[in-house]
Amino acid sequence: MKNFNLSESAFTKYLFFTGKGGVGKTSVACATATGLADQGKKILLISTDPASNLQDVFAQKLNGQGTSIAQVPGLTVVNLDPEQEAAAYRERVISPFRGMLPDSVLQNMEEQLSGSCTVEIAAFNAFSDFLTDGSKRTEYDHIIFDTAPTGHTLRMLQLPSAWSTFISESTHGASCLGQLSGLEERKDIYKGAVETLTDRNSTRLILVSRPETSALNEAARSSRELQLLGIHNQILIINGVLQQWQDEDKVSTEIHEKQQSALQNIPVEIAGYPAFIVPLRSYNLSDVTNIRRLLHEDEVDLIENYEPIRKEKGLEHLIDDLFTSGKRVIFTMGKGGVGKTTLATDIALGLSSRGAKVHLTTTDPANHLNYDLAIRAGISVSRIDEASELEKYKNEVRSKAPANMRDEDKAYIEEDLRSPCTQEIAVFKAFAEIVDKAGDEIVVIDTAPTGHTLLLLDSTQSYHREVERTQGIPDSVSRLLPRLRDPDETEVVIVTLPEATPVWEAERLQADLKRAGILNKWWVVNACLSMVNTVNPFLRSKAQGEIAWIDKVRELSDENTALIEWKNI
Repeated sequence: MKNFNLSESAFTKYLFFTGKGGVGKTSVACATATGLADQGKKILLISTDPASNLQDVFAQKLNGQGTSIAQVPGLTVVNLDPEQEAAAYRERVISPFRGMLPDSVLQNMEEQLSGSCTVEIAAFNAFSDFLTDGSKRTEYDHIIFDTAPTGHTLRMLQLPSAWSTFISESTHGASCLGQLSGLEERKDIYKGAVETLTDRNSTRLILVSRPETSALNEAARSSRELQLLGIHNQILIINGVLQQWQDEDKVSTEIHEKQQSALQNIPVEIAGYPAFIVPLRSYNLSDVTNIRRLLHEDEVDLIENYEPIRKEKGLEHLIDDLFTSGKRVIFTMGKGGVGKTTLATDIALGLSSRGAKVHLTTTDPANHLNYDLAIRAGISVSRIDEASELEKYKNEVRSKAPANMRDEDKAYIEEDLRSPCTQEIAVFKAFAEIVDKAGDEIVVIDTAPTGHTLLLLDSTQSYHREVERTQGIPDSVSRLLPRLRDPDETEVVIVTLPEATPVWEAERLQADLKRAGILNKWWVVNACLSMVNTVNPFLRSKAQGEIAWIDKVRELSDENTALIEWKNI
């Protein structure tokens, strides 16, 4: 694969960068925008990434209208705040009902409109104006979007009419379609936006991934969803490929071999697209100077007298605290790829070795080795099949729908049942049943529910008591919700990596949990290169850059941070 080179790439008017959190899509989007502006082109960069650090990168205050970047002539940046957009959108939907409906109903509506799906819709609501603005198309050579809409968002925007009446008339108890109730008046704008997205002469979608199996699989899933919607003009950028390894250095050799194995097994869905790489860099991408360098060069800072981090709180310290404090329900929580499944198993093994009776439950079907270790240690293990739990929940919702329901309304229900919110609720119900049966065991749970899920379940119960709109929130969930809010019983261990985006995402998770009334004590920073003894100058420089993010986590956790060194697993 060639390095990603702006001079060799044919760019359309609109460029959409997409990828899971932590793959570097914002950095690559910024480097592309800056590089094209440096070529004398007029560029508009629009970010809807909630983890965006563009104000720090460009050292300027940014807004949702557009700011010219002093250090990059020709570049204008729009930094849309998805949470602010979602709040404005939510208020626009709810305000007509204030004074007409009971407070409990309004509260439920607000929570229905507080999840990730709403944020996504609100973001698309904002940047669709830029996508359909004829004057912007004329003014700029390229319009670059950081964070493209998912296939789920686009499917919702393509659903039939009656958006404004569906929610108020619905009695089926679906999880997160409330966000659609404010879209009616903008259907023509959305239609134009979707048409532009599917026009290969106007739009190119850039899938950003990492040379890791999980990240490539996620890119393939996104690509497949977008292909089904007619978006075929895609390219693949693999960010963070190690090019400076040494045979005599065990760590760099292991990283290189692992990356190459992932690259040789790229999923078939994306294998046919043009693919480029961006090398792993030793420096933090925290300013314009380094953003400019990203696609061109690296300059390794030689670290003399390198010493790995030692004498820090580690996993054993965390487990000791969980054991002595008498926690009964322990979640590991974090974005995909941070290692929360392995950590859940390690916590279960550690508690068992201290004499506790432990039950480990997870949704990860690939962690068989660790399951075997747990079983041999006398730990009871349950595996939740997400697909079967989701199908069971879908059938429950379908059974509540009236027999004479209109086809359009059935389409809404089916789309909602494909949403991430629905899957999360289905899995959480299964977790609740396991915890309810556990009794005298400590229950360690991989794949924790978000704060939004907990609030949604809670508000749904309140809504049921007041209006009897929905039924079927099981007793196990009712009992578990207050239990999760009891800090003497429950601990949520937040797992992250020593990098910018994973730390920002983890910070948002913490805020989300606080909103749901759940306080967490412990954080884990996983895969720390800064704890590994390497002789490779490049990796030493990279390790040095981790320190700032480890310090940030220490601050967020009030020094309750456990560090785990990088391992080749």
